[in-house]
Amino acid sequence: MSLNDIFHTAISGLSASQSGLGTVSNNIANANVPGYARTRVSVSTAASQGQVQGVVVGQPERVADSFLENAVYRNGGAMGQSEVTSSYLDRLQALLGAPGSAGGLAERLNAIASAAGAMTGVQGSPQTVGAFTGNIQDAINAMGQVSGDVDDLRRDVETEVGQTVSRVNVLLKQIHSLNDVIARSNPVGGAPGAESSRAAALEELSGLMQVNVRNQTDGRVVIETSSGQTLLDKRLRQLSYPASVDADAQATYPPIDIRFTDDKGNIAASTGESIDSSSVGGKLGGLLDLRDRALPQFKEQLGQLFSGMADSLNKVSNEGTTLPPPPDLTGRPNGLVGADRLGFTGKATFAVLGQDGTLVSKTTVDFDALGPTATIDDAVAAINAGLGSTATAAIDAKGVLSITANTAGNGIAIAQDATAPSDRAGMGFSQFFGMNDVVRSDSSALVPSGLQAGDPHGFAAGQTAEVALRDSSGRLVASYTLSPAAGGSVGDMVNSLNGSDVGNYGVFSLDGEGRIRFAPNSNSAGATITVPVDSTSRAGTGVTFSSMFGMSGNASGLNSAAVREDILNNPGRLPLARLQLDVPVGQKAVGPGDMRGANAFVDQLQSAADFGKDGMTTIDAFSAQLLGRAGSDAAIAQTNYEDASSRRLDAQTRRDNFGGVNIDEELSQMVILQNSYTAAARVVTTASEMYRTLVEMV
Repeated sequence: MSLNDIFHTAISGLSASQSGLGTVSNNIANANVPGYARTRVSVSTAASQGQVQGVVVGQPERVADSFLENAVYRNGGAMGQSEVTSSYLDRLQALLGAPGSAGGLAERLNAIASAAGAMTGVQGSPQTVGAFTGNIQDAINAMGQVSGDVDDLRRDVETEVGQTVSRVNVLLKQIHSLNDVIARSNPVGGAPGAESSRAAALEELSGLMQVNVRNQTDGRVVIETSSGQTLLDKRLRQLSYPASVDADAQATYPPIDIRFTDDKGNIAASTGESIDSSSVGGKLGGLLDLRDRALPQFKEQLGQLFSGMADSLNKVSNEGTTLPPPPDLTGRPNGLVGADRLGFTGKATFAVLGQDGTLVSKTTVDFDALGPTATIDDAVAAINAGLGSTATAAIDAKGVLSITANTAGNGIAIAQDATAPSDRAGMGFSQFFGMNDVVRSDSSALVPSGLQAGDPHGFAAGQTAEVALRDSSGRLVASYTLSPAAGGSVGDMVNSLNGSDVGNYGVFSLDGEGRIRFAPNSNSAGATITVPVDSTSRAGTGVTFSSMFGMSGNASGLNSAAVREDILNNPGRLPLARLQLDVPVGQKAVGPGDMRGANAFVDQLQSAADFGKDGMTTIDAFSAQLLGRAGSDAAIAQTNYEDASSRRLDAQTRRDNFGGVNIDEELSQMVILQNSYTAAARVVTTASEMYRTLVEMV
């Protein structure tokens, strides 16, 4: 071997040792960087004409396993979704108060029943009656506060949706740019630094969305959503989502559109695909599920709880009166007007009383005797005919019924017949028209309509209501804008709904109380109906389609509900007495100290109430189910997060055990490379001395 060959071999050894030392130093410097995979330098023997010519140093290569990296990405999506779900459900549970907490919603509801029991024990002192009505108002305030807080949570979720979409776009751009760098470097050995940066970006992206990552032969990666929508190949896509100013202002939200980008990275034409459900996975999927399913569902159930409570309380208060009786009873709109079908069966007694409870006049109206074609105007006429000149009943253009005593000092009372009580849609006459409600709402009738298929729907031309169907994941499956034709019937509306796109997923029907029900078919199990936008007003009463037909718990009227102001300010106005129906005119029909209404409140609060589409159950059972489910969902979400976090940590550990940096191994390799460098340097020194000796000899 010539001296030149010796020099060449030694210098290649120096170069190889230097490259190795640089790689080891870089590995040690990045040892604590999450997701960093160590690099190594490939060294091969150089030979020419059968003789060894030193070594050839290759490009640094990442020591990584694509299967283990993909396992991290898959588990990252599950952890991202469970983490954000757990966080928000914990916040929701905190809004309800700790179990047993005096300020919690559960205790406020229990306080109503306790106060009702207290009224029966001390003959209805003003203090106990005031505590009862005050507890009702406290419970309504608490439910209203929770409902508003849920809206705030949705607003926070919507803000995070926008932020998450923006971060996904940044990561996609970064990965696309690194793809180009890696593809250009691939023919000459790759770019481990760019590959490590891309791996870190992919890991972060997998926590925001559930993604499938496929490696290509040129070193690029292709990214798809869990449902197969392409986000990145050789061409970059971006997510397009309009910024939302107020979550409450949007009852429904637009899908997240997937769009191509132009050469400058600006969002261009749509790909025709979009993200509109939690199936996208990751943090984004969890946020969409919370925004579109979990939080609206809880708010709707809270509205149903209020409806059931109001139904129970108003049922008792409308069967009672006070002493002295009120000079007039004025109801509230329920969606019906004077020309509508009466629809009542049974009997109700209407009485005029003196200040001391003496019966001045009374009339019992047999609604069955009025005939099946009788109208509400006919019932008003029957009341006026029976009471004569002592009182006047009237119904205005908005459907508000009023009965007023014609003589100063007299008052009005209404009572159900003992053997054949009046009934329409499960409500007595007084409760249906809200004549003596203890709880009222400016945005809901608080009673079902009792309409039948043949009744006119009463909505004017041009009025619309958007009916939306969401599947069990909260994804918007279909929607239909209902625009009832003028002069049509309730049955026509039901037929229109069944003939719409929404009707392809189930059947709409009218129940016995006049509510429109939706039964999803077997392929749409778990689907629910909402009415996000409703501009209707039946017959000018202000009662909307969704409220009239019980289409949504969000139309419960909770947002504007309160205990009747005169009762809240004067506990003596709470109707706790009962009208004696069998006394003659001139005798006491209501006596002082009559507290039968207090016992009726106690009994009714323990009885089954009407919770609309959620059926009949007690207030305690429904509230326990609602609040218990919130706690259970939060606990399950926390468990899911802990499990997903453990699985992701295990996947990361397996990946890092294969490709991660071990400081001891790297330091050992550094010693070897330093010795190799020293040996190569000695060869160079020896060859140099030999060369100098030869020169001196010549």
